[in-house]
Amino acid sequence: KQWYQRRVRGVLNYYTNYYYKSNLSMTDKIDDQVGKLSIVEGETHDDLCTTLVLHGEDHTLGNVLRHMLIKNPEVEFAGYSVPHPSENKINLRIQTYETPCLSVMYRALDDITSVCDHVLEQIDGAEKLWKEPKVEGS
Repeated sequence: KQWYQRRVRGVLNYYTNYYYKSNLSMTDKIDDQVGKLSIVEGETHDDLCTTLVLHGEDHTLGNVLRHMLIKNPEVEFAGYSVPHPSENKINLRIQTYETPCLSVMYRALDDITSVCDHVLEQIDGAEKLWKEPKVEGS
């Protein structure tokens, strides 16, 4: 449980802090890998449709992020792929109607953080109930 908490919060905090510190925009030129996030070379840097590369990640974050993106009504398409099993990265394709891709991605990361916090609170509450002394005859 503690490993899960550290892993989820560490990954989500990294991306959230990176975004807010850098205020990255699709119109910015990204030459190479910038931390854990980069844009696929050759992409037209359109705010509404792009492919991002998340380095050091796998299906664990990819599938959850895709799911949260798909639930957003502003997102037209979201999908991810792992280019090769030996490569530790995912390609995340996002297409939106009007909102910039990075904006919806970071909103999805915030939503994931909220869901994880809720699940951890529920687990802690259930654990406290389980550890309470049982009263005989009730």
